[in-house]
Amino acid sequence: MATLKKLIVTLFLTGYAFSSFAQIAPDALREWRDQKYSMFIHFGGIYSVLGGVWNDKPVTVGLSEQIQAHAGIYSDTYAKVARRFNPTRWNADSIAALAKRAGMRSIVITSKHHDGFCMFKTATTDFNVVDATPYKRDIIRELSDACRHNGTSFGLYFSLIDWHYPQASPISSHNSDPITPEHHDYNKRQITELLTNYGPISELWFDMGSMSEAQSREMRDLVHKLQPNCLIGSRIGNDMGDFTVMGDNQEPDYTIGVPWQSPASFFDETWGYRSWQKRVPEADKEHEKLTSLIQVVSRGGKYLLNIGPKGDGSVVPYERDVLLQIGQWLAKNGEAIYGASADPFYQSFAWGSITSKPGKLYLHVMSQPVGNQLALPGLSGTVKQVSVLGEPGVKLTTVRGKDGLGINLPAGFASGKTIRVIAIEFTNGYRVRPYNPIALTDTTRLTHANSYKHYSNSGVDYNARFQSTIAESWNLQVEQGGPYRPLLLFSDEEKGQSIDLTINGTTQTVKLSGDSPAELDVDPTTLTWGPLYKLGPVESGIEGTPGKGTVIDLKKPVQGQSWQAMTDWKNGPIYTLPADLTTAYFVTQTITAPTDRRVLVRITSGDGVLVMLNGQTLLLRNNPTKAAEQRDVVLLPLKKGVNQLLVKTFNNFQKTTPIGIDYSIPQLLYQQDLRPVTLPVGTSSVQWQTHDPASPHRTLVLPNLSLRLLR
Repeated sequence: MATLKKLIVTLFLTGYAFSSFAQIAPDALREWRDQKYSMFIHFGGIYSVLGGVWNDKPVTVGLSEQIQAHAGIYSDTYAKVARRFNPTRWNADSIAALAKRAGMRSIVITSKHHDGFCMFKTATTDFNVVDATPYKRDIIRELSDACRHNGTSFGLYFSLIDWHYPQASPISSHNSDPITPEHHDYNKRQITELLTNYGPISELWFDMGSMSEAQSREMRDLVHKLQPNCLIGSRIGNDMGDFTVMGDNQEPDYTIGVPWQSPASFFDETWGYRSWQKRVPEADKEHEKLTSLIQVVSRGGKYLLNIGPKGDGSVVPYERDVLLQIGQWLAKNGEAIYGASADPFYQSFAWGSITSKPGKLYLHVMSQPVGNQLALPGLSGTVKQVSVLGEPGVKLTTVRGKDGLGINLPAGFASGKTIRVIAIEFTNGYRVRPYNPIALTDTTRLTHANSYKHYSNSGVDYNARFQSTIAESWNLQVEQGGPYRPLLLFSDEEKGQSIDLTINGTTQTVKLSGDSPAELDVDPTTLTWGPLYKLGPVESGIEGTPGKGTVIDLKKPVQGQSWQAMTDWKNGPIYTLPADLTTAYFVTQTITAPTDRRVLVRITSGDGVLVMLNGQTLLLRNNPTKAAEQRDVVLLPLKKGVNQLLVKTFNNFQKTTPIGIDYSIPQLLYQQDLRPVTLPVGTSSVQWQTHDPASPHRTLVLPNLSLRLLR
């Protein structure tokens, strides 16, 4: 018995693999996901030589692999450093062997970083390791060959920006520069070389830059034409990736419905070698990175841990030793990592993390539980065996309670930094109590607000990305089995869209036609719309709110700015505000209702929008086409009394950003009956997602859609 959560995630990953968007063979995608742990290498012919030092002084600002920008080094002066690159201690076979001993199933290396220096022989420029250094050997070819001989998958990092190429945009503070047509052609020629001359490439890890949608699509098509099973990371931009790359050192605590990866550096301050790096004891670092590996795998992801070799090609002993310590742990406990799936529970545990396989759970115990008992609430199934991986002499007992399963631990089982893994094997599978079951009645309405959300990351480029919602699901507790009539309710925001609605595993594609309009019983002018207050511009991404908590305190400044009463602003007009890269404005007002009411408003925004009512998010989306403005219709579920509306408009690509809140729009919703479904007594599952989306990462724009199931 698979858990409901695992079933839903599996459906997304399987559907993703066979969608028209994805061109990756299922076996290749499965192999990539099941590896779970990979080596990242930042090795450059110039920044690795400098090691974070310029003019005999540590460069303490920024990442050391970007020292050219942070130290303000002239391009010709910087290029001359390549004459010093002679990494006689570089040994590709040793690197591949280290990865294997460390338990890493693949290697991803920087073929070219932002400085434009190529670690491979290329016909596009002599600014490469073979032509510009005394080493005169192709680093990428050597490591590709070593990985192939060692049975290790081989992937490449490739920077889309290039500080050396004359037709590229100049060095900027944000690294999300547009890619000129000449630069795009240059990048394509280099990608063609890499995917033609270096054998099978398991993944291509693009980074930074801000390509147009056409450029991202063209690059994606080129990669899959040359190597159909080469997976593309999401930093290619415009939602064209085969897998989502989280932010640097980010470990999400939410369900992601697509393949994903968490890139991690040994040190937050740098990815490339830094000669003066401060380090904690090896045991502390090993525990830190092992904990991160476990947490990423427990959430369904893949962990990519970086090392930064020195300019002489050697691996920093500290980094090597930490990797080998993790490798020793994996030699004992790898069963709980490789090929494992996410934690099937819908809660976190103070004592550690959980990974899973069919019929098995793996409990990664990081601290001693209160009362010396691990409690697994809502877990049912016949336990066949409980063991501690790698410790056959340890015997543990279980206790079955009304609320699940408990495992008794001896005192001191979890001590120090040692992470032990308990494996629970079930005779006929297991089941976890469904998350947030909703009792089905005649008044039950499934909405965005009460859904379980499945996420990805979406965005035009790195600076404009956000946590997208790609599907929503519910668990219903049905007391009266039998036929039910699904009834959808939606607004002009959703009208014309098509969704895939799945009830108990059966999917029907529904076009939201809007043939049956019904007026809302509300006159917006009878509500009291308070004055408008503005904050900004502030530095921000699409996500994020001013301050913490659900209620905005107008007396508290944000980023040194105070809320400003906009006495000349009114509901209805659209106001244009000056804006820069990654800036945002917030607008808030109170709405007082005599009774609980629902009212539609039209929100006008720029490159991204966030709409919240009383601290609850109603709409979060970007502007994937980079239109000058976008307009959304949002249904506000007002409660009796005073309500607080917050609207955020985000800018990343324009010089101005619009903002407007208009309630003088038709107060119309639409009803749509669907064919009846039969629901059994017990738990039923419901989910919806966009039908045939432009990308599996593109967020739902269904803020007002709701579903009732009527007898």
